[in-house]
Amino acid sequence: MNARAFMPGGRAFDSAIAFIVVLGVNLAVTLGPAAAISIQRVVSEKGIEAWLVEDHAVPVLSMRFAFRGGAALDAKGKEGLADMVSSLLDEGAGPLDSQAFQGRLEDLSISLGFMAGLDNFGGTLRTLSENRAAAFDLLRLALTRPRFDPEPVERIRAQLLAHLARSAERPRGIASRTWYKAAFPDHPYGRPAEGTPASIKRITARDLKDFVARRLGRDNLMISVVGDISAKELAPLLDSTFGGLPARAQPFTVAEVAPTAAGEMFVIEKDIPQSVVMFGHRGIKRDDPDYYTAYVMIRILGGGGFTSRLTEEIREKRGLAYSVYSYLSAFDHAGLIMGGVATGNDRVAKTIELIRAEWAKLRAKGVGAEELADAKTYLTGSFFTRLNSTRRIASVLLSVQLDGLGIDYLERRNGLIEAVTEADVKRVAKRLLDPAKLTFVVVGAPEGVKPTREAPAGKI
Repeated sequence: MNARAFMPGGRAFDSAIAFIVVLGVNLAVTLGPAAAISIQRVVSEKGIEAWLVEDHAVPVLSMRFAFRGGAALDAKGKEGLADMVSSLLDEGAGPLDSQAFQGRLEDLSISLGFMAGLDNFGGTLRTLSENRAAAFDLLRLALTRPRFDPEPVERIRAQLLAHLARSAERPRGIASRTWYKAAFPDHPYGRPAEGTPASIKRITARDLKDFVARRLGRDNLMISVVGDISAKELAPLLDSTFGGLPARAQPFTVAEVAPTAAGEMFVIEKDIPQSVVMFGHRGIKRDDPDYYTAYVMIRILGGGGFTSRLTEEIREKRGLAYSVYSYLSAFDHAGLIMGGVATGNDRVAKTIELIRAEWAKLRAKGVGAEELADAKTYLTGSFFTRLNSTRRIASVLLSVQLDGLGIDYLERRNGLIEAVTEADVKRVAKRLLDPAKLTFVVVGAPEGVKPTREAPAGKI
């Protein structure tokens, strides 16, 4: 994701919102449970579709949008192209150079940003209702007439190179890059989405323009809008904003893949007092029928904050680490179960032993009725309390679209979780959890940890 995604216009926008709040209007969208979130499918005259949740309590709207096809499509040797484009689309477009474009965003309190993931390329727009016509028009210019002038291109290139230099020294970044490179050595998921110094230096203005021409097609576009706008008002804005994009993006394919470095231990020596550990193995994709069972299972194993099994054994009972966690990571073409921990160099070996033990215990014995009930109560109760702003609702709606879950998903979600049984968890744990297949990357100076082989070569 582009670290600058929410910066342009953000300070002025937040100041304007603060003024509204002072007047006594609550910015949070208190839509409550799923039944209160009414999602409309809006289709424009040109066939551009968006999902809309109307809320007129505050004169604000948020939009999230994404095009399928992200950094995984960057050519070899040009890694970081999608990310660089995301950093430059708001640096001048149409008749407005970088300074004029940024000034317009600031003057109108508009927040506009772009981001590049492995599987998708998208953006976010947030504006006061009174400025929405100008906001949508600025987005139109950024998507259809980006300038990529020499000065901002070189300035952003320098910023990206500086970021890579910092990231190259950060233990968590080193661990993540090493894990994915080891797991996916011959697949785009194993290449750094942010690029390398060499690849960033190779990217030209022509590459940037070609990316926009090839990737940003209406056939791959998904949109969610939440806030102070009606379906009748939104439809023509969809056409005026996105209608000038090509009808179809250039076709692409990304191969299905599973991690290959099963059961490996990689150690990257770094003179730091605390080692950073990243671990994981093959998991489950979002469209798998067992996904919700796996989701509940991982909550119990390591996704439950202070109530998870990993936290209980590693932090609460033994004080080996402040935080340890596990999570599902579902890409379009691979499913993973991942986790992480940071601990003193003299505690790494014991911590890894306990992680493997908890993996094995859940696989062998499943979960108890009480902890299953507690996990389901949390997962069903906490989800909708987080949907308390236009931005968060728009983000969830876009994710639902990208995952193909259906416009009625919010109504069905809690029922899917409630339906998970102890027997389901035991079956899925046997299917997915395998301590022998866990691959660990340790960055630090761990005592008593022997690598199985040398870490894959290559630095940022």
